[in-house]
Amino acid sequence: MDSSRKVDLKIIIIGSLGVGKTSLLHQFVHKTFYEDYRTTLGASILSKHITVDNNPLKLQIWDTGGQERFRSMVSTFYKGSDGCMLAFDVTDRDSFESLDDWREDFLEKIIPTEQDFPMVVLGNKIDLKERQVPKETASSWCKEKDIPYFEVSAKNDINVVQAFETLARQALSRYQGILENYLTDSIKLTPDDQPKKKCC
Repeated sequence: MDSSRKVDLKIIIIGSLGVGKTSLLHQFVHKTFYEDYRTTLGASILSKHITVDNNPLKLQIWDTGGQERFRSMVSTFYKGSDGCMLAFDVTDRDSFESLDDWREDFLEKIIPTEQDFPMVVLGNKIDLKERQVPKETASSWCKEKDIPYFEVSAKNDINVVQAFETLARQALSRYQGILENYLTDSIKLTPDDQPKKKCC
């Protein structure tokens, strides 16, 4: 693949209301802690150019509203995603317990459904004292599903870049795999697989 060509990847960040999705995004893109607590309505989009393993990437990151009443609207933004970031707040047990629902909802909307779709989980607000979700609990949930887990702080800029780069790397790898399959399939002269059974 021509490494001078920039690959565009769509990353979506989802999770419950108030877990700090917008703050995480601003920390990654602008290197600032965003303390405006207005709720994201629907989605907002930020872009960032990064290089991962010598591959120039343009990440288009979709920040989504976490309110329950926006859930059906938010799921319309999932289409065409290359990677998904699930965020929760380590000081809010409910936000962790709803990760299953967010993940299931996302995977249901991805066509074709991919259980190993590029994903990372972020446990945000580790700078706060009132922790409700032990690191071990979150780690074992992620391990079970084979998803990388990062303990992060948008406020103190802990592990934010690492989390985004890990997801970008996974998304790039999937993108390159799809591209290779597409190119391979388009130069095959005869199909390998005959239909398994004929109809009628």
